[in-house]
Amino acid sequence: MGDLKEYRAEIDRIDRELVRLFEERMEVSEQIGAYKIENGVKVFDKTRERQKLDEVKGLAHGDFNQHGVEELFSQLMSMSRKKQYAMLEKRGAGGRLPFIGVDRLDTDHIRVVFQGVEGAYSQAAMTAFFGEDVNSFHVARFRDAMEAIAEGSADYAVLPIENSTAGIVADNFDLLVDFENYIVAEQIIPVEHVLMGIKDADLSSVRIVYSHPQALAQCEGLFQAHPDWKAEPFGNTALAARKVAQDGRKDEAAIGSAFAARRFGLQVLKTHISDEEANATRFMIVTNQRIFRKDARKISICFELPHSSGTLYNILSHFIFNNINMTHIESRPIPQRSWEYRFFIDFEGNLAEPSVKNALRGIREEAINMKILGNY
Repeated sequence: MGDLKEYRAEIDRIDRELVRLFEERMEVSEQIGAYKIENGVKVFDKTRERQKLDEVKGLAHGDFNQHGVEELFSQLMSMSRKKQYAMLEKRGAGGRLPFIGVDRLDTDHIRVVFQGVEGAYSQAAMTAFFGEDVNSFHVARFRDAMEAIAEGSADYAVLPIENSTAGIVADNFDLLVDFENYIVAEQIIPVEHVLMGIKDADLSSVRIVYSHPQALAQCEGLFQAHPDWKAEPFGNTALAARKVAQDGRKDEAAIGSAFAARRFGLQVLKTHISDEEANATRFMIVTNQRIFRKDARKISICFELPHSSGTLYNILSHFIFNNINMTHIESRPIPQRSWEYRFFIDFEGNLAEPSVKNALRGIREEAINMKILGNY
């Protein structure tokens, strides 16, 4: 029996040979890639790869080695594909993405729709992005807003997509799939709850506080300091503010934004009432045009995957091989398809960049129903 030093020397010898064979294999892969480009053959041949995996797996001995060989060659073939995708892009055979780059968004003579009521955080996000004088209207449901821009009654929609403490707005992720609408910008609004009441009210007169259940929960400390106050759940923060303004009672207050207080002529009785100060909501600006600003730096996509081992790993490796930083990933169940999921991913980049085109081409070839949701 040899010693550890001898074993390691043998491993080093084998590794050098593996590296030599790997580079030899990649050279042949390049030649295959050149043939495919010249003859219009698709890079990804799923049937051929499955046959190859079964073949090499059968050469190994024992369950552990067979599984290991299958995994090893899956990665080798994945690397070969990425090399060939890069060759396609380098030779100008990558094709064009169906999006048009623009210097700026057209915000002249436009109409914008937001979900909610006057005074909602969505309206605050809209005015922060488009300005106070923007021509706008509001609708009751997120779907109504998407339908408005799809049919052309609005040019842009403003919809919440994620809260830093409560997480994603799941319905809007699904709507991005249902409609041919695209994200062209985002607006982040700090969620800074205030306590508001009518002009003659003060803290000593308050007995009932209205707000959305989530906002009430985010201000638990306020109610602990005032145990005689009753927290009354309401549809949303803006509707709560409107009720207090309409009722005109000194014993009623609402929790919501300072923006809502101004909209409904209420006075702010107390600021900084949230238990968690680092709270913000990300809103997406959506349109029905396939456009992106030339200086855009974030891309959102979604796709589906077969329910099999390693598929998500292989897709995510396209970001690694193209030096792209992925910033967010979510999964959502696919309606009417039990235990199948759709993935939503945000990553840094611009649709005009070769590395992004290369990654997207690979993902489109290997995933199911990939959709670019926007570059912003």
